[in-house]
Amino acid sequence: MSNENKSIHEFDFDLICEYFSTVERQGPGSPEVTLKALSFIDNLNSDSRIADIGCGTGGQTMVLAKHAPGQITGIDLFLLFIDLFNLDAKRFNLQDRVKGIVGSMDQLPFGNEELDLIWSEGAIYNIGFERGLNEWRKFLKTGGYIAVSEVSWFTDERPAEIEAFWQDAYQGIDTIPNKVMQMQNAGYIPVATFILPENCWTEHFYAPQVVAQENFLEKHAGNIQAEEFIANQRYETNLYHKYKEFYGYVFYIGKKI
Repeated sequence: MSNENKSIHEFDFDLICEYFSTVERQGPGSPEVTLKALSFIDNLNSDSRIADIGCGTGGQTMVLAKHAPGQITGIDLFLLFIDLFNLDAKRFNLQDRVKGIVGSMDQLPFGNEELDLIWSEGAIYNIGFERGLNEWRKFLKTGGYIAVSEVSWFTDERPAEIEAFWQDAYQGIDTIPNKVMQMQNAGYIPVATFILPENCWTEHFYAPQVVAQENFLEKHAGNIQAEEFIANQRYETNLYHKYKEFYGYVFYIGKKI
């Protein structure tokens, strides 16, 4: 297997965590997109309970906290991400209502119907879109919202190279209509669906990685795993520029029935 065709899942999690801790976002997105998704959420107040699942270092969480009332809990598997998350909460003077905790998205520490809003940008794929929608639903109050961004196909047919890449990386990838149907079947009213603009990938995700990659390679000079990981990231970037008309991230917003 060539380095270019490796799945990210084959790399050491500590290396992945270290690398992505050096950039503001761990997936495609932007403050503008976070706020656009938030604009579809009704009835939040100071007593609302919000969970950001797979929050990473919290770039999007801090945007949420600045524009939405309520208590926000960020959950991520990696302690390093959560440490950075909580440092940012203090830096923005949000620590009284924003807290990051280490936890797994398949064992969430919430009670039934405790949450008013579940948020997850670029992370639900770790458990699977359909599984996440179904398993997380019990934590939402009736009338509560779920808002997640998820990689999706824009077309019914794709070139073989990009089809093979994503089937290896994430078999749950599907077309937008099929994702909306999965949301509806899981017990939500599909409220809104929109495609993230290209700058969420180029400006906010890939561009900051250029310097991060050079620094990472310098720090880990001679480490074959690190070199292969960066080669993989660069391959993924090249694939996006080559095939971006066939796929991208999509925000899906639903309301629990």
